Amino acid sequence: MRVELLHIADCPGHERAASRLRAALDSLGLAATRIEEVRVGAGSIPAGFAGSPTILVDGTDLFPGTPPLAHLACRVYRTGAGPANSPSSEQILAALASR
Repeated sequence: MRVELLHIADCPGHERAASRLRAALDSLGLAATRIEEVRVGAGSIPAGFAGSPTILVDGTDLFPGTPPLAHLACRVYRTGAGPANSPSSEQILAALASR
């Protein structure tokens, strides 16, 4: 499984998303799975980038529904607590478990 965390510089949700993603992988018995952190810049926007942070698993957005962007921007996630700059721990765990 290839896991990528795409983010822009100074993304307010990056560290939280990285921490939650690591915890979710570990709890699913995937502790050996490496998270490749990809810093996205204006001249290097990769396919699948839907705002920062974007989590890709095997090249597919873990939270589909937000179209890919051709510019740098933060991403807003709908969580049980309202809009947030990263998905909740529960959302990440559920999305990974359903793959």
